[in-house]
Amino acid sequence: MAERSFANEVGKLRLGAGQEFRGEGILAVTKALLQSGVSYVAGYQGAPISHLMDVLTDANDILRELGIRFEHSASEATAAATLAASVNYPLRGAVTFKSTVGTNVASDALANLASGGVTGGALLIVGEDYGEGSSIMQERSHAFAMKSQVWLLDPRPNLPSIVRAVEQGFELSEASRTPVMLELRIRACHVHGSFMASDNRRADFTLKDAIEQPRRDTERIALPPSTYLHEQEKVKQRWPAALRFIQERGLNEFFADGAQDFGIVLQGGLYNGVLRALELLGLADAFGRSRVPLYVLNVTYPLVDAEFTRFCEGKRAILIVEEGQPAFIEQAVHSMLRRADVQTRVHGKDCLPMAGEYTGGVLVQGLTRFLQQVAPALLAGRTLPAAAQLPVPATGGRKTIAIQDAASQVHGRPPSFCTGCPERPIFTAIKLVERELGTHHVSCDIGCHLFSILPPFNIGATTMGYGLGWAGAAAFNTPDTGKRTLSIMGDGGFWHNGLTSGVGNAVFNKTDNVLVVIDNGYSAATGGQDLLSSGAANPIRSTRHPIEKAVRGVGVDWVRTVDHTYSLERMRDALREALTTPVKGPKVIVASSECMLNKQRRVRPLVKKAIGEGRRVVRERFGVDPDTCTGDHSCIRLSGCPSLTIRDNPDPLRRDPVAAVVDSCVGCGLCGEAAHAAVLCPSFYRAEIINNPSRWDRWKQRLRRAVIGWLQARIERRLEGLAA
Repeated sequence: MAERSFANEVGKLRLGAGQEFRGEGILAVTKALLQSGVSYVAGYQGAPISHLMDVLTDANDILRELGIRFEHSASEATAAATLAASVNYPLRGAVTFKSTVGTNVASDALANLASGGVTGGALLIVGEDYGEGSSIMQERSHAFAMKSQVWLLDPRPNLPSIVRAVEQGFELSEASRTPVMLELRIRACHVHGSFMASDNRRADFTLKDAIEQPRRDTERIALPPSTYLHEQEKVKQRWPAALRFIQERGLNEFFADGAQDFGIVLQGGLYNGVLRALELLGLADAFGRSRVPLYVLNVTYPLVDAEFTRFCEGKRAILIVEEGQPAFIEQAVHSMLRRADVQTRVHGKDCLPMAGEYTGGVLVQGLTRFLQQVAPALLAGRTLPAAAQLPVPATGGRKTIAIQDAASQVHGRPPSFCTGCPERPIFTAIKLVERELGTHHVSCDIGCHLFSILPPFNIGATTMGYGLGWAGAAAFNTPDTGKRTLSIMGDGGFWHNGLTSGVGNAVFNKTDNVLVVIDNGYSAATGGQDLLSSGAANPIRSTRHPIEKAVRGVGVDWVRTVDHTYSLERMRDALREALTTPVKGPKVIVASSECMLNKQRRVRPLVKKAIGEGRRVVRERFGVDPDTCTGDHSCIRLSGCPSLTIRDNPDPLRRDPVAAVVDSCVGCGLCGEAAHAAVLCPSFYRAEIINNPSRWDRWKQRLRRAVIGWLQARIERRLEGLAA
């Protein structure tokens, strides 16, 4: 079950020539793949391209009609290796994954693919997760393109440009026998717009043809001495072929050339931001007509020397708008202009920050700096935007006025688990065990469970990558102490990389430490896609393969499965046993409960339907009795549930605020479990909300109300007697 369904939108993928396609960037990419005659598509989900995998899943029937094979790959390395089908055969293939972490994983397969080259068009659609909304370390894909000699496209973020980049990316790949990487930033993935569709194409040469007519070319295999020839071929044949194609097809674009004796060179993905900044400075209009010459690099690697020298001729200065560091493009431009003896002055990181996302405010400041140096008359007499009036220190920029004002009024909220998340009680149980056994070194992993490093749990020392939670504690395998380390891994990371790099490695090296595999039923951190161990039946994938069985299969003997993580006592006891048992060898706890977010997506429509049909529906909620609550708030410190908050104490003689449960409660029961397992207070109560109650329900409610009313009246009479 994915984060959202595209079942209604995928019908647009059937549009034909001359029809207007309207929709989201991700849908446009899928439509472009179908129009390009692709034979196979594979990938691994991750922001910002998770929705592309979801669209392809929902469109599987359309893909099958066109003879296209679609696979959810086990990892990004698997996805990149899938492109091997295009090495010897004229098959167009595309794979997609998150960058740069996914590109890191795929780099081995990618390097081998780029070495031998391809026959059919090979397209890597990478979600460039860089900037303020990113969830990973801050790096760019550009270095991978340069390292492996893979051409990198960064189209302007509008649907016609994105579709053109997909279609011509395949052609560029075939013309130069080189894989092509298409970089999609998060705003490009989710931008809305329209373009004129073309007919979907069925590949002329199919997967069936390739299987039944096998071909091989040993010179395409990355094995010496062929690898030495590959390097020469890249430089002498593939590179020139790519440059010719880029120039002849006009993949890069020029706007307002000749309007000024200076200009701006920019990555295609930053086009909208630069145009908006120029508009705010009065140098462009809302329709994209610029008064400043622009050279838009829809292909950021390789760079075309001839186009740069032509753009720079007669210009005093240019500004390179290149996000992130190192400044690959700026450094290359300095070199090529010097070789061509072009004396145009090059600005870039002297006007714009060296690191960080180029947001609207940053671009306005940077362009203002550049214009004040090369053409101050254009800004003279203008009232500049507030952002342009703020100085930007060289260390990376200042917050805008709006953010500064908000910071003093809004309390910081670190990322946290969803309400009712089944992973929260696991870390509550760890806190309870640490009360008995002391703190332990905890090695974390990528996934929702990484929120445990933040308050209120403050658990975890490092994270080294997806599925590398146990590998991150590999060095702590010594007989010099009886204390064990604790590692965390999610089910997504387990199937991605953790089974071999973590569990297999621990078995082989006879570790005596502990791993907790959090099995919430989905790849929850990437949008809720199904996994091998998912409990739900999937019509096009094989599921319901237990993690415990896989772990035992590679040699782990000590395994415990807790199939209801909300039971704090069971979780606490399993952790205590794993950390104290005299049994030597690797120990694995599989902590299993369904992701609450996906459960709510599944259950809420059913509940709503049942209520609408007049059927009896019972929902559980929890609350706190304010008269009983002591104000200790250990319940909040041990669970951190977003539905737990504080309210003023109703007792005028007590000052401490009491705990309270707000309406977002989903009835998971953790707060009550924590109160019981930690021997806190008895202030939590469970309530049932009944829609469409039966006659029996109504009779019980009347009886309860009468008994409670009689008891309350009795108390009031007693208090009146005491007052008299």
